[in-house]
Amino acid sequence: MNDEQHVITTNGSVLMGKLVSVGAALFLLVVALVFSSAYTIDEAEQAIVVQFGRPIGDPVTEPGLHFKWPFIQEVRRFDKRLMSWDGDPNQIPTRGEQFISVDTTARWRIAEPLTFLQRVHDERGAINRLNDILDSVVRDHISASELSEIVRSHDWQVTEEDLKRALAAEDEEEDLLQEVSVGREQLVASILETAQQQMYAYGIELEDIRIKRIDYVQAVQERVFERMIAERQRMAEEFRSEGAGRAAEIEGQTERMLAEIISEAQREAEITRGNADAEATRIYNDAFGADPEFYEFFRTLESYADSLGDNMTLVISSDSEYFRLLRDIGRHR
Repeated sequence: MNDEQHVITTNGSVLMGKLVSVGAALFLLVVALVFSSAYTIDEAEQAIVVQFGRPIGDPVTEPGLHFKWPFIQEVRRFDKRLMSWDGDPNQIPTRGEQFISVDTTARWRIAEPLTFLQRVHDERGAINRLNDILDSVVRDHISASELSEIVRSHDWQVTEEDLKRALAAEDEEEDLLQEVSVGREQLVASILETAQQQMYAYGIELEDIRIKRIDYVQAVQERVFERMIAERQRMAEEFRSEGAGRAAEIEGQTERMLAEIISEAQREAEITRGNADAEATRIYNDAFGADPEFYEFFRTLESYADSLGDNMTLVISSDSEYFRLLRDIGRHR
């Protein structure tokens, strides 16, 4: 009886162990099924459920927890945020046959994830499609526009300062004076509108496009730089010529002012000298009139001082008029 009870107890324990193992396996299977069927979408994502490579249902755009059939369905996730596109600089001739290098950038988003998945598959395919379409649209619009339309706004007013700072020769001054009817803003808007119409077929919404930089190609740059150097040299020569002319004018004015000052000084000196001579003559006349004999005597002595110097021998007759006053001194005593 004890052996039978022991066998029954052993069989019950084995059965219980099997049931626990089966339950655990079922639990793990249920957990695996739940985890493989549940997925989450955050606010920056949108998704397409794909079954055997074919899209199933509408795009999932609401964030949160969602479910799918496990194992046979998968989730393709796409970004809802704005993404940037930077194109390679392209050498494009303008309508005036001026070769320029144009560098553009754009912002885009996935607007129709189902169409996006069917037409371009992923973001790499979208970038390739953007390269083809945007490069083509930009090239078409640039080649159909004049350079002045590409680099200037339609409402930009040319000032005298702009003309003075022109870096090129006469033909570029003509470009500055050329009237702009479209302008860069309208040109970019036209490029954006044309590209949007083409990109919508791929589930892509093109937010905007911008021209980052416009420059001459290398060969044209060298010619432009040469012309810029020649123009600067011409302007420098004009400045030097103007400076030399101004210097000559200042020197002439200085010489004229100096001559006027010297002439005025000489005139005043002559007037002063004449006035002094007149005053001296007046004094001499007054002195002569007061005592003619003394004046005569004084002037004679002055003549002696001027005539008779050191180491001088004067041979004259003793009765010469020159010594009359000396002879008469003794007589008047």
